[in-house]
Amino acid sequence: MSILDNTSLIIGVGNLYRSDDAVGVLIARKLKDRVPDRISIKERSGEGTSLMDSWKEHDRVCVVDAVSSGASPGSIHRMNASKEPIPSKFFSCSTHDFGVAEAIELARTLGQLPKQLQLFGVEGKNFQPGEMLSSEVERAMALVVDEILQQF
Repeated sequence: MSILDNTSLIIGVGNLYRSDDAVGVLIARKLKDRVPDRISIKERSGEGTSLMDSWKEHDRVCVVDAVSSGASPGSIHRMNASKEPIPSKFFSCSTHDFGVAEAIELARTLGQLPKQLQLFGVEGKNFQPGEMLSSEVERAMALVVDEILQQF
C-alpha cells in the first residue's frame, strides 16, 4: 500500500517570507493539482498543536518541511516518523518552540500519531527574510514532488 490513500493527507510546512523555509508550503502547492481528489493537502506554519489537529482524521500523513541539520543545502531527509523518533535538531529553523519534531513526539507519547507518518525534510541554506528559494532547495523541491507522486 502506498503512503497516500483515501485517508491520506499531505501537510506542507513553512513560512513563505523566510526564503528556504517556504519549501514545504511550495511543495504542497505543486502537488495540489497533481494528486487525486481523495488526498487532502494542507499548508501549516509549523506550530505543533495545529499539526496535531490537522492529522487527527487521517491514517496516512506526509509532512514536508525545511530542515537545518548541518547537511549540504538541498539534501533530502526521509524519515518514517511512525517508527523512529525525530531529532528536534532537524527543525531548529522553525520560529516555534513547539514545532514539527515536538508535535510528532508528543503525539507519539499520547498515542495520537497517524498509522503512517512519513516526513520529508529539505535541507535549507537561507532562512533570512525574503521570498526566494536557494537554487539547491529549488532543485530538491522538484525531486520531493516527484518522489511523493511516485508513491501512489
